[in-house]
Amino acid sequence: MTDLLFREDAYLQEAEAKVLRHTSEGGVVLDRTIFYPTGGGQPGDSGRLDWSEGGTKAGLTIATTVKGAPNAAREEIVLIPAEPAPLPPIGTTVTQRLDWMRRHHHMRIHTALHLLSVVLPYPVTGGAIGAEKGRLDFQMPEPIADKQALEDDLNALIERDLVVSEDWITDEDLAANPAIVKTMSVMPPMGQAQNEGRVRLIRIGQGRDQIDLQPCGGTHVARTSEIGRIRIGKLEKKGRDNRRVSIHLD
Repeated sequence: MTDLLFREDAYLQEAEAKVLRHTSEGGVVLDRTIFYPTGGGQPGDSGRLDWSEGGTKAGLTIATTVKGAPNAAREEIVLIPAEPAPLPPIGTTVTQRLDWMRRHHHMRIHTALHLLSVVLPYPVTGGAIGAEKGRLDFQMPEPIADKQALEDDLNALIERDLVVSEDWITDEDLAANPAIVKTMSVMPPMGQAQNEGRVRLIRIGQGRDQIDLQPCGGTHVARTSEIGRIRIGKLEKKGRDNRRVSIHLD
């Protein structure tokens, strides 16, 4: 099992870990990692591993990160090298170094998409997160009447500097409160050994200032003001009742 350091601290940019094994495809599994794996529309993290071997420094560039094959006994995160290269030997202590600029952009876009789902309170049918832009698809029959008003409303929420925090509920609590799930296409991970039968919630705002609460396993900024100004991009019709809204870091 891989300990999810990114879950404990999304701002952790460097950490040591021990190599547990190599996959048959040439990936590296560590006992703990700061690298977020592809999931929930958010790309896997990139960066590098550094270690010392026989008194010589060695390194490996990581192109992306994915989840290992589902296994209740051992859930793993797999780091995928950018190109074929010698891997750190099993048992070696390595230093993980995150491509922080790319990750931080993902955190900003991801949090902004949560806010977009507040401004447009429709069921979400899909989404994607990039380093400079992201998008959500909504079940929304009617077109958006005023693009500028949508952009102004979204940035007004960002400027409120609301705290972004996490909470946890049990799988049973989520099943009893399905309304907090906004995504129609993907259900939150439930019944996982890693989460011990719990589901992670992301809360934006606190007390009377709370504006959003929804299940999410991704990484987010600590306060909405950290997102910076957002520009609304394309508004596209994707099917009879489906509309796509793209956002960009401005």
